Amino acid sequence: MEPKKLSLYHLIRTPKVISEKAPLLILLHGYGSNEEDLFSFAEELPDELFIISIRAPYKMPPYGNAWYAIHWENTGAKFSDDEQAVVSREKISNFIEEAVEAYPVDAENVTLFGFSQGCILSFAVALSYPEKVKNVVGLSGYINPDIIKGGYQKRGFSELSVYSSHGSVDQVIPVTWARKTKPFLDSLNIENSFSEFPVGHGVAPQNLMELKSWLEKHI
Repeated sequence: MEPKKLSLYHLIRTPKVISEKAPLLILLHGYGSNEEDLFSFAEELPDELFIISIRAPYKMPPYGNAWYAIHWENTGAKFSDDEQAVVSREKISNFIEEAVEAYPVDAENVTLFGFSQGCILSFAVALSYPEKVKNVVGLSGYINPDIIKGGYQKRGFSELSVYSSHGSVDQVIPVTWARKTKPFLDSLNIENSFSEFPVGHGVAPQNLMELKSWLEKHI
């Protein structure tokens, strides 16, 4: 099957175990990367998944893409462009609807799998639109409450589950930011787990094994 022409450019891996409506997993890459990055994990993930890897909408010359800009201040501090992040949140939300229409997948079984900036957007989409997302696998990122749709605290999250992990020596996104994820999700009564691994801003082999096992139980 060839990828359909939807609103965001993407790659697909069809399930190795055929079913009428496959569980859908959407990969969201990190800042400055592209849709081929996380797609390298596809062969390691459960065979029954229909996998889509999306290219983020903002181009970063000379190559790469981002879900939102990161601006550097003269002082050396940096801040995220939350307005662009909200635009990307809506683009991903709309893409989920397009994908479940275009491909033979189960609209009730959608997993967002994000790394770094893609992780931050995965949390924002799932917490804004929990009716569209069943699972989140969030790697090397954190929750930014400022890009979640207003009134999220009153939404129903009983069907949502989250696996999150972080490198304990991450020099890009401090592990202290990621450690706030579990208490934040706990406060919303969302089933979740959080793991740390002795790596930097990346995914350790044992991390991949653990998240694969988690996925097998939750899809």
